[in-house]
Amino acid sequence: MAILHPPPLLAFDTSTEMLAVAAVGPRGASHCNAPGGAAASARLLPTITTVLERTGLVLADVAAIAFGHGPGAFTGLRTSCAVAQGLGFGLARPLLPLDSLLIVAEDALESPPLGGTANTVAVAMDARMDEIYGGVYEGGGNGWRALREPALYALADWNAVLEQHAGSLQLLAGSALSVFGSRLHAPAGAVVRQAERNRAAALLRLARHAFAAGAAVEAALALPLYLRDKVALTTAERAAAKAAAFATTAATTAAITAASASSEASGQGAAG
Repeated sequence: MAILHPPPLLAFDTSTEMLAVAAVGPRGASHCNAPGGAAASARLLPTITTVLERTGLVLADVAAIAFGHGPGAFTGLRTSCAVAQGLGFGLARPLLPLDSLLIVAEDALESPPLGGTANTVAVAMDARMDEIYGGVYEGGGNGWRALREPALYALADWNAVLEQHAGSLQLLAGSALSVFGSRLHAPAGAVVRQAERNRAAALLRLARHAFAAGAAVEAALALPLYLRDKVALTTAERAAAKAAAFATTAATTAAITAASASSEASGQGAAG
């Protein structure tokens, strides 16, 4: 595999209703934000192929694969992790599991960036059932650190977290802002950003930083972050989950095979 600068990376996230895919290669970076949700499992691999083509890459070219590992929707996390592991095993590439809430923080901080050397950002994503996936982060020129790791909160408990950080909190972002409205207490002076600008671009920035920091892991160690366990699966739901996993693995294997065949064909053509 040829060494490219910057390192060729693929990144994707299906933890929300938005499908985000990004890559960087010899033609530069490419981002795609599209409706996901229930359709993410069917759209993810075709979107990956399209984004890679725009950057001048095929799957076999990537140095590492980043994915949003949660928290987020159960089905979306399962899809993202299954595809990432399938590609990781099939291509023998390391994976970069990324905090899905941190993607929101990165996007919010860059749209446009706030002043100062460090910024405290609280992310609140709608978790359904009147609950919130929340985390608090400090970001600046040296990257991010979690002041509060992602957790599942009842609304009253999340409001208490915001009160504890009210003195330093500069930015509040995430889908829970529109869902909960005035019931979610925004501290005075904090900038509120409900809409994401470019989730895929934020994802790729985090992926590049994680790769440079040596945060890649083996595919077997890249697991989804489930904060709400769905334990009451019926027999039919378990069977459907297994079928979906097999289908995803089969599709991923086919994509890897096609990518390898394409690379070999290109090489033979160049040699001829």
